[in-house]
Amino acid sequence: MKADIHPQYREVVFQDVTSDFRFLTRSTLSSKETIKWEDGNEYPLVKVEVSSASHPFYTGQNKVMDTSGRIDKFKRRYTK
Repeated sequence: MKADIHPQYREVVFQDVTSDFRFLTRSTLSSKETIKWEDGNEYPLVKVEVSSASHPFYTGQNKVMDTSGRIDKFKRRYTK
Protein backbone atom coordinates (compact mmCIF):
# COMPACT_ATOMS: atom_id res chain seq x y z
CA MET A 1 0.00 0.00 0.00
CA LYS A 2 1.11 3.54 -0.73
CA ALA A 3 2.05 5.74 2.19
CA ASP A 4 0.45 9.15 2.87
CA ILE A 5 -2.46 8.86 0.43
CA HIS A 6 -5.28 8.61 2.95
CA PRO A 7 -6.99 11.73 4.35
CA GLN A 8 -6.49 12.55 8.01
CA TYR A 9 -9.28 11.13 10.18
CA ARG A 10 -9.78 13.40 13.20
CA GLU A 11 -12.37 14.85 15.53
CA VAL A 12 -14.53 17.60 13.97
CA VAL A 13 -17.43 19.70 15.28
CA PHE A 14 -20.47 19.94 12.98
CA GLN A 15 -22.79 22.92 13.48
CA ASP A 16 -26.31 23.23 12.10
CA VAL A 17 -26.56 26.87 11.02
CA THR A 18 -30.37 26.99 11.22
CA SER A 19 -30.78 25.67 14.76
CA ASP A 20 -27.32 26.31 16.29
CA PHE A 21 -27.08 22.59 17.19
CA ARG A 22 -23.51 21.28 17.46
CA PHE A 23 -22.06 17.80 17.82
CA LEU A 24 -18.56 16.36 17.98
CA THR A 25 -17.68 13.38 15.81
CA ARG A 26 -14.84 12.03 13.72
CA SER A 27 -14.49 12.89 10.03
CA THR A 28 -12.04 13.40 7.18
CA LEU A 29 -13.50 16.83 6.35
CA SER A 30 -11.28 19.80 6.95
CA SER A 31 -12.08 23.42 7.69
CA LYS A 32 -10.21 26.64 8.26
CA GLU A 33 -12.64 27.62 11.04
CA THR A 34 -12.14 26.26 14.55
CA ILE A 35 -14.27 26.22 17.67
CA LYS A 36 -13.51 25.63 21.33
CA TRP A 37 -15.53 22.61 22.51
CA GLU A 38 -16.90 21.83 25.98
CA ASP A 39 -13.80 19.81 26.92
CA GLY A 40 -11.57 22.88 26.38
CA ASN A 41 -9.93 21.66 23.15
CA GLU A 42 -10.16 23.39 19.75
CA TYR A 43 -11.57 21.42 16.82
CA PRO A 44 -12.23 22.23 13.16
CA LEU A 45 -15.77 23.54 12.60
CA VAL A 46 -17.88 22.34 9.65
CA LYS A 47 -21.17 24.16 9.09
CA VAL A 48 -24.12 22.20 7.67
CA GLU A 49 -27.53 23.34 6.44
CA VAL A 50 -29.60 20.43 7.79
CA SER A 51 -29.09 18.08 10.73
CA SER A 52 -31.32 15.94 12.93
CA ALA A 53 -32.17 19.07 14.93
CA SER A 54 -33.68 20.91 11.96
CA HIS A 55 -34.82 18.20 9.52
CA PRO A 56 -38.65 17.99 9.38
CA PHE A 57 -38.66 14.18 9.55
CA TYR A 58 -36.70 14.06 12.82
CA THR A 59 -38.39 17.06 14.45
CA GLY A 60 -41.93 15.78 13.83
CA GLN A 61 -42.87 18.68 11.58
CA ASN A 62 -43.11 16.45 8.51
CA LYS A 63 -46.28 17.17 6.55
CA VAL A 64 -47.70 15.40 3.51
CA MET A 65 -48.95 17.81 0.88
CA ASP A 66 -51.93 16.22 -0.85
CA THR A 67 -52.54 17.97 -4.12
CA SER A 68 -55.59 16.96 -6.13
CA GLY A 69 -56.70 14.30 -3.61
CA ARG A 70 -54.19 11.61 -4.56
CA ILE A 71 -54.17 10.06 -1.10
CA ASP A 72 -57.97 9.84 -0.99
CA LYS A 73 -58.04 8.26 -4.45
CA PHE A 74 -55.46 5.69 -3.34
CA LYS A 75 -57.39 4.84 -0.17
CA ARG A 76 -60.70 4.44 -2.05
CA ARG A 77 -59.09 2.20 -4.64
CA TYR A 78 -57.29 -0.14 -2.25
CA THR A 79 -59.66 -0.35 0.76
CA LYS A 80 -61.90 -2.86 -1.03
